[in-house]
Amino acid sequence: MHRPEDAQPLNVEDVTLDDPAPGADVPDAALVSAAAADDRQPLATAAPPPTRTLATPNTETPPGNELGPDAHSGAAAAPKADSGPKARSEADAGARVAGGGSVGGGVVDLTLDEARRLILRAQGLLGADARKGGVHAMLRRLGAVQLDTISVLARSHELVAYARLGAVSRPAVERAYWHDPARSFEYWCHAACILPVEHWPLYSFRRRAFRDRKFRWHEVPDGVDKLLDQVRDSGPLMTSDVGGAKNGGPWWDWSDSKIGLEWLLDIGELVCTRRVGWRRVYDLAERAIPADLLAQDLTDEECITRLAGIAGRSLGVANRTDLIDFLRLKGRFAAILDEALLSGAAGLTPVTVAGWPGKKGQANAWADPAALASEPRGRHRTTLVSPFDSLIWHRGRTERIFGFTYTLELYVPKHKRVHGYFTMPVLAGGRLIGRVDPAREGTTLVARQVHLEPGLSPAKWAGAFADALWSAAEWVGCDSVRVERADPPELVTMLNAPG
Repeated sequence: MHRPEDAQPLNVEDVTLDDPAPGADVPDAALVSAAAADDRQPLATAAPPPTRTLATPNTETPPGNELGPDAHSGAAAAPKADSGPKARSEADAGARVAGGGSVGGGVVDLTLDEARRLILRAQGLLGADARKGGVHAMLRRLGAVQLDTISVLARSHELVAYARLGAVSRPAVERAYWHDPARSFEYWCHAACILPVEHWPLYSFRRRAFRDRKFRWHEVPDGVDKLLDQVRDSGPLMTSDVGGAKNGGPWWDWSDSKIGLEWLLDIGELVCTRRVGWRRVYDLAERAIPADLLAQDLTDEECITRLAGIAGRSLGVANRTDLIDFLRLKGRFAAILDEALLSGAAGLTPVTVAGWPGKKGQANAWADPAALASEPRGRHRTTLVSPFDSLIWHRGRTERIFGFTYTLELYVPKHKRVHGYFTMPVLAGGRLIGRVDPAREGTTLVARQVHLEPGLSPAKWAGAFADALWSAAEWVGCDSVRVERADPPELVTMLNAPG
């Protein structure tokens, strides 16, 4: 279990509720909101509107079956002309976008395959447009990139960029996230995340809640005002500038200075817009955040309504559970989200996704109307996916979309692990085809375990695994790949064979 200085409790959905006890072993289930632990029924509506079904055939390939002839190369075949959600006409497409709902007030029906392609495009994993604008554009497309201290091949925020953009240099990724003037900042979304700086006003609801609570999981010490004055007078600083982060005990045994700085960050007096050696640099929000953003004073309702739209666009297609999990909302904040969805204020279109839980005759999800107006086209990415990637944040959603059951086993005792410490799913052909537990030994990328999903042919999918492994190896500066164990076993020989 990692115990770094900046590790934080993962459950930050609603700061008005109890947080997990510091130092408790956090199971993988805690990575998703308690409110999102299961797939809830959709919100009820008084009189569901008539359903409008897109006139497209069901081209879905059930998860676990063979995927497609070109997925092993990392490039999917061009979609058929009659596949995917289509706008009925330019006028209809415009009406969907402008109205924030489906044409005529109805519900758009999507097959699971159609929904999956919309999701992959929204996440920047399908089509060439996803690479435009580099890391800055990627962050704004995703809305949030989760931070985590674990570094196996690279840190998660770097892996997220790599999965979408390919072999962009790691220093370039770091510069894009943290530089002066700030174009992003760190705060609590799904977890500790890098967020676009223009989203600063949208998190005032959470800053107010922290301030009202006056406690998180540490008592706020006396002397916080003096810390704030020190930052004001001495400029940006790190915990090492005020005596260090720890008292000498377990990782959560923070010093009063660390608690004070984090509290000031939580309530918005301080902000982190860059890191040095993976340590936060704290600065005055009034100095680091543009004045026009600081001047915006949004209500809780305005914040959550706008964030719901951002989450919906990032996810492409999402049910209530997915949106709750993205923003980590509970209590009255979740109720505000519900109202924004039902009223249409969030600007998302009600849809019905085949196979997703819901009540007959009612929408069971929402989609980005702009995404519905055009068909997802282009090449699928073949890549390893970080466990903290927003594509798979919510494990129930991952299973709903891909038929892929995933547990991050670094929180599982070693003798109980099935797939490995830092297992990374393998994305190819628009599906999650398996998983890899990677490590590095010098300039060798070692796959300690490789697992192909049941029902898939090793002969057909070994190429996709090889592409994912070798691409990642080259990106992190390795010149060889070694596979130690595999399921099925014949993958070891296939993947270790000379290229």
